[in-house]
Amino acid sequence: MTFEELDLTDDVLDALYDMNFQECTPIQEQAIPAALSGRDLIAVAQTGTGKTAAFLLPVINELGQREPSEKVKCVVMTPTRELAIQIDTALEGFSYFLPISSLAIYGGTDGAGFAQQQKALKNGVEVIIATPGRLLAHLQMGYVDLSEVEFFILDEADRMLDMGFYDDIMTIVSHLPKQGRRTMMFSATMPPKIQKLAAGVLDNPVEIKIAVSRPTEKIDQSAYIVPETSKTPLLCHLFESVNSKRVIVFASSKLKVKDLARSLRRMKLSVGEMHSDLDQEKRDEVMRRFRSGAIDILVATDIVARGIDIDDISMVVNYDVPHDAEDYVHRIGRTARANADGIAITLVGERDRRKFREIERFLGYAVRKGELPESLGVAAYTSARPDGGAERRERNGGRRQGKGAAKTARNALCPRPKPSQSPRRKRHSPPPPLRRSRLPGKRNRKSGASIAAARAPRKRNEPRGHTAPIVNTSSCRPAQDLFVADAINRVRRFCYYPITYEPKTCASLTRAES
Repeated sequence: MTFEELDLTDDVLDALYDMNFQECTPIQEQAIPAALSGRDLIAVAQTGTGKTAAFLLPVINELGQREPSEKVKCVVMTPTRELAIQIDTALEGFSYFLPISSLAIYGGTDGAGFAQQQKALKNGVEVIIATPGRLLAHLQMGYVDLSEVEFFILDEADRMLDMGFYDDIMTIVSHLPKQGRRTMMFSATMPPKIQKLAAGVLDNPVEIKIAVSRPTEKIDQSAYIVPETSKTPLLCHLFESVNSKRVIVFASSKLKVKDLARSLRRMKLSVGEMHSDLDQEKRDEVMRRFRSGAIDILVATDIVARGIDIDDISMVVNYDVPHDAEDYVHRIGRTARANADGIAITLVGERDRRKFREIERFLGYAVRKGELPESLGVAAYTSARPDGGAERRERNGGRRQGKGAAKTARNALCPRPKPSQSPRRKRHSPPPPLRRSRLPGKRNRKSGASIAAARAPRKRNEPRGHTAPIVNTSSCRPAQDLFVADAINRVRRFCYYPITYEPKTCASLTRAES
């Protein structure tokens, strides 16, 4: 279906023609007529399907047929400042021939930026595109009037709930009129929390579902099973062999983004980084340079995984396996946009193999595994299929691999140094053990002689551990002196070096010596 077949005004169609919009995407084909009819709407579609135009065009089409107003008529909620700026830019393009005013409200700005937003809200604006926290801050100051809002739109609703904005959204809804308001909710997934939010803000909505959380077929997906220490060399190999232009590399944390960007810059690559530690001015500069082609590779966290509309991304690399399958779909959805082809590569570490199998189970198929280049010097092995290890059992004749086989595979991947390569530590052997003394009256098993006889003093070259004399207990009195002799033998038994003393009989020991 083309846009000319929809019930849109000529001014909107002219703007679409100048922006080279001709064919409707499936979500636009179903959502725009429903929104133009005045119904509430809940749409579930994967990222990169044109949801922004699906909710902006009906709003622009209706507001463009009225006289300009200083009252807020439409509120668009987004999870991130980047998405708010992008929607505001798209709105300016779609309403190029119409006198519709808009304002993007987001945090991360300085005092001057906040004052500029405050002044624009007081002067009057028809469309507000805002993040929940910053809009709530302006509402609490008392100069924002939302009593005449006719359109309330939640974009990337599941992401906003993941970020903990449920209470902020419901507080903003309490400032909106209950009658005469049309609400549209767009999400990539439909978890129970989204259904709960929809029940609270929507009134008998039209439900639209387009390929829930599945990557497009135009994305060539592959994965490499690689140790953590070899990920960066493998990434550089992919840049040389596959592509190094218009690439987004996703990492799991901002610290890893900084380290990886620093390593790639040392290799003379054109790299930019995007994470939460950057202020808004720096973020805008990085995204502007990446869009213009001044930066070839963008290393980022998940803050650019949703809603960032850059059509010519040729390759997406998951440096770390995403936390869940939905994040994986959103990450690789940055490529293959606008019916183009794209490449998605995931680097799977040893500890992330189980997590990646869960993603494969969610997708319903096994992602193709690539072979590691020989230059890395790492033994390659493939991941198990989502069926839980049937492939490994088939290779082993139907037998399950035990812990020993798994350990062998780990050692093949990350070989340990040979014993000859590791420094040897000196071992200090303890002195030879002492011969146990026996109680009086017992005889030696070999010679039959009584062991109660005193030994001769140690000779010059005789080992030290065998020279301690045993107290002669042959003439001990039955009770007191026998206790003293046995105590001395017990102390000597647990000493490395024996106690030296002149042999005496218990009868010759005085009470002071004992």
